[in-house]
Amino acid sequence: MKVLHVEMGRHLYGGARQVVYLLDGLARFHGEHVLVCAEGAEIATAIANPAVKIFPLALTGDVDLGFIARLRRVIRSQQPDLLHIHSRRGDMLAALAGRLEKRPMIHSRRVDNPPGGFDRYCKFPLFHRIVTISEGIRRVLLQAGVAQRQVICVPSAVDTDRFKPNPFRQDFLAEFGLNGVGPVLAMVAQLIPRKGHGVFFDALPAILARHPAVQVLIFGRGPLEDELKRAVHELGLERTVRFKGFRTDLERIVPCLDLIVHPAFMEGLGVCLLEAAACGVPIVACRAGGIPEIVQDGINGRLVEPGDNEGLALAINDLLDQAQGLKALGQAGRRRVLERFSIARMVEGNLAVYNELLANSPSS
Repeated sequence: MKVLHVEMGRHLYGGARQVVYLLDGLARFHGEHVLVCAEGAEIATAIANPAVKIFPLALTGDVDLGFIARLRRVIRSQQPDLLHIHSRRGDMLAALAGRLEKRPMIHSRRVDNPPGGFDRYCKFPLFHRIVTISEGIRRVLLQAGVAQRQVICVPSAVDTDRFKPNPFRQDFLAEFGLNGVGPVLAMVAQLIPRKGHGVFFDALPAILARHPAVQVLIFGRGPLEDELKRAVHELGLERTVRFKGFRTDLERIVPCLDLIVHPAFMEGLGVCLLEAAACGVPIVACRAGGIPEIVQDGINGRLVEPGDNEGLALAINDLLDQAQGLKALGQAGRRRVLERFSIARMVEGNLAVYNELLANSPSS
């Protein structure tokens, strides 16, 4: 079996990291794997599996029709049995290349927004299987009329050897200029509207009224950075909220937090939540997308309705009021990740899709 993977994201965000986990994990199994990625993409240097052949290709955007020809040349040279298209960037172009080369194809779906008409009637029919990273996304696709036989859930994974509890946080406190007196809360997310940063900021005055020593760290980058910083200024929260940018060493930072907050309006699953749970950090998040598959209300965190800043403040205050209970919540989160979201389980799930597709679906 030879699989050609297409991941055209430039940065090593959650989806690209899942591809790294997959390609490294597939080293334990027979088969060949080829990766097509964007020129200069971070994923090209992140893969540890030396058997993976990597082909960087130029892609100027979703209307770069020349990408179809460039990808077709790679397909012809490598002769894969199937294509697995992972990212949304350039996915339609990649699918057209695969169809022209008559290869069976798999598409990874990582977002929980309902598919529009173009996806349902133009894009999805090009794929033999659609792999969703959560049951929440799978339900959305089924409700939109996608055929049940076409949609398979293989949950995302987290490296539980890399992300694990760490009780020592003196270096962390010193690095971020924290005095260690009050709890440290954080958001780890792209600075984009659907992540709900504004909901968290609106909840902070009520949180600070009960827990005035709370400190908040914001990790991530994105187009809303200036707008969010203005909001923090207008709310008078500069002494509480600190923007710390995009980090590649979260395995060192996350275990030192007291609480992860994730008030997203939409979320396919949430890799940052898997990482927090693996580190034994409780989570307060919203009932959106696949989040309830990670966060069990009252067991490893709390769930509130999307956009409910008052409910968010109440949930956070309740957890901070019972500081001793945070440890038990964190331990429960770690157990859940080990049971359901291991890399081995994710790799074997994708491999099963490859084997089933090659056994039952002829090229078309």
